Amino acid sequence: MAFNIKQITPQLLVFDLEHAISFYVQRLGFTLAFRYEDFYAGIEKDGHAIHLKKDTDAPEQKHVQMPNENLDLIFLVDNLATLFEEISVKDIKIVQPLRQMPYGAEFYIADPDGHVIAFME
Repeated sequence: MAFNIKQITPQLLVFDLEHAISFYVQRLGFTLAFRYEDFYAGIEKDGHAIHLKKDTDAPEQKHVQMPNENLDLIFLVDNLATLFEEISVKDIKIVQPLRQMPYGAEFYIADPDGHVIAFME
């Protein structure tokens, strides 16, 4: 097929849209790009976007079972150790502390809805 992907934007289902926006903006440094009525929003950081959609059927929080399963988002970043130090002092659930793996360093957090986010370098 002949087409080019210009951008991929994941959509996360969230229980409380305002709480989710607040988490990503205030704790992870995203900016609010847009809001559509009371159920949909887009956030951005460094030219990358995530869409958040309120889902009244979603559980208040996903069950986070094991630290190495069910990743929802993976961010490749620079200065991972510094980022881990900054996140460690904030009110953010750390699912997997900073560790070195054969493929690189990583740590995982969970957002207020239980989405597991990996940061890797």
